[in-house]
Amino acid sequence: MGWTHVTARLTALTGRRKAYQGEFLVDTGAIDSMAPRERLKRAGIKPEGKRVYELADGTAIEHEYGFARIAFLGETTVTPVIFGPPGCEPLLGVLALEGMGISVDPVTRTFHRLHAKPLKAWVGRV
Repeated sequence: MGWTHVTARLTALTGRRKAYQGEFLVDTGAIDSMAPRERLKRAGIKPEGKRVYELADGTAIEHEYGFARIAFLGETTVTPVIFGPPGCEPLLGVLALEGMGISVDPVTRTFHRLHAKPLKAWVGRV
C-alpha cells in the first residue's frame, strides 16, 4: 500500500495574506496536522500552547501547536496545527479531513466527500 498526499495551503486566522503551501502526507492516524515551525511562523501562524503527542513508536514528545485556516481539494476549514521540527514532512491529520467532510479510502488512496456531515440530534429539545 502506498502513501496519499495532497497539496494544502495554510494561512493565519487573522487578515494576513502570507501562506504556507506544500505537499502534505495524509495521516488518518494523526489527530492534528503538522508543518515545519519556520514555515508556519513565516505564514503568520502563532503558537497557542503546548501538548504532548505520541509518535508511532510510542515515544511521547511535546510540541507547540496553533490554529490555521487550511485549504485543500477546493474546501477550507480551521484546524489545529503542530509546529514541527525543521524539515519535517507536513502531515494532514484527521481533524482537517473531518472538518471538510472528507474520508480517505485506504485501499484506493482516494478521497470521498460525505453527502452530509454527521450530526446527532439533541434529545432534550426545548
